[in-house]
Parts: sequence; C-alpha cells; structure tokens
Amino acid sequence: MRLVTVAGPPSSGKTSIIVRTVEELRNKGYTVGVVKFDCLSAQDEELYSAYSIPVRTGLSGGLCPDHFFVSNIEEAIKWAEDREFDFLITESAGLCNRCSPHIKDVLAICVIDNLSGVNTPKKIGPMLKMADIVVITKGDIVSQAEREVFAYRVRQVNPRGMIIHINGVTGQGSFYLAKQVEKTSSVDTLQGATLRFTMPGALCSYCLGERKIGDDRQIGVSKLVNFRGDD
Repeated sequence: MRLVTVAGPPSSGKTSIIVRTVEELRNKGYTVGVVKFDCLSAQDEELYSAYSIPVRTGLSGGLCPDHFFVSNIEEAIKWAEDREFDFLITESAGLCNRCSPHIKDVLAICVIDNLSGVNTPKKIGPMLKMADIVVITKGDIVSQAEREVFAYRVRQVNPRGMIIHINGVTGQGSFYLAKQVEKTSSVDTLQGATLRFTMPGALCSYCLGERKIGDDRQIGVSKLVNFRGDD
C-alpha cells in the first residue's frame, strides 16, 4: 500500500483536491481510503461519502493535531491494510504553522490557496517548506499576475517542491497530481520512520492544565519576550 500525507491551512481546499485526485486514481482501477485528522470537529465525512470514498476521522481534542497524527498514523495504516487499499491518503488540519506531519520517504503534499495573501507562504513553516508537492488552489478567482506572484512566493519558501495548480471545483489539474501520487513507493509500516521536522517543544504549565496567569505559574518550556528592550 502507498501512503500520501496532505496538509494545509483550513479552507485551502484540501478535501476537494483529495476527492478529485481519488477520482483520477479510481479511473485507473486503484482503491483508495482516506483518514482525516482534525482538532475539534470535521464535517468532511459527508463529502467523502457522497463520492463513495471510505474515510475515518480522528479528532485530537485538546492535543496538537499534528502530534496526534504522529501518535496514530500507524493505526491508520492498519485500517487501510485490513481493507487492502492501494492508497491511503491522510488529511491533516494544519492548524499549527510550527508543526508538520511530513515523513521521510512518504510523499508529502501541502495545499495552499491564492486568496490567503501573498505573505502567507512565509508564515506556514515546515508544512510548506518541506513538502514534495505544493498544490495551489483558487486560481480561477484571482488575476494571472496575482497567481504568478503567489507562486513566486511559494518558490521562495520551497524552491525544490513541485508546484501544481488545481481547480478544486472542476478538478482541472488533478490529473497531474494523480500521476505524481501514482509514482510513490509502498509502505508496510512506519515503525522506525522519521519525521522531516522536529516538532517544537511545548510542554509548559498551560499544556498541563494551568489556567491562571502569573510569573509563579510559568514552568516547563516557556519563551518570554522583551517588548520594552528598545526603550
């Protein structure tokens, strides 16, 4: 079975891109399952079901969704292997711009949209910087000049990644993404695999349930700024 991770900011069009790519793969006779990792809620199961795409959803609740992803990706693989899928595509919410679900030797896709602003690529971090393929969406509602500037900003952040423009509504461009997905290697297990990025340390007093604010409440890993340092 082949594994692909798809991540990106909320509302960038990840689910639509996955649906269109799955359609292309199924036209070639492949079977595909999807596992969605999100934080508090997800309504994408209805959309996947409308296209008869098998899907499971994992909600991280009070945990970082990308940390939750790493802890549970092996379970997702077992679910897909039990059903003998040819491909498993994972969709990650990408709520934390400092984390990344990308794994070495596993095809990593980042989805980002033209409407998010020309400075957004610099803000997304390793989720975009370390992706093999960057899918840019919503190009049909901006000008050609805006599309080119946005793609240029993406290349500044990730010069080695392949850029593919896809219209999530019509599916235009998904054929090329499916061709790249088809080339990825098989994965039986991720035991011993390595993330492409060291996730940031975040074990502070508030991670452990503290709610009160104050210097005496700060324990663990914390970072203090000095806004008055230039006065």
